[in-house]
Amino acid sequence: QVQLVESGGGLVQPGGSLALSCTVSGSIRGINTMGWYRQAPGKERELVATVTSNGSTNYADSVKGRFTISGDIAKSTVYLQMTSLKPEDTAVYYCNKVLWPRFAWGQGTQVTVSA
Repeated sequence: QVQLVESGGGLVQPGGSLALSCTVSGSIRGINTMGWYRQAPGKERELVATVTSNGSTNYADSVKGRFTISGDIAKSTVYLQMTSLKPEDTAVYYCNKVLWPRFAWGQGTQVTVSA
């Protein structure tokens, strides 16, 4: 069974940066699109960034220009570089496939943006 392990979260001040990683226990070769999602307290999980197998990326308007998603097929890892962080970016961040069927969700990594 494929497992997703997210890491790299933490506490950062507004305007700061963080780099998240998501390691997939199996190969991501053949997966069309991977994405980073986030879920803030009391809110539904939302998709914030996607990367396709050929490297094409897409972003939610709320993070466009500040977040960068990338994938390393050889390492079965997906990355999310986050800059100019805002308090509203505070959430638990998860990675997963975009298309169904998705993998079982990992535990996510907490990102807290606060002064």
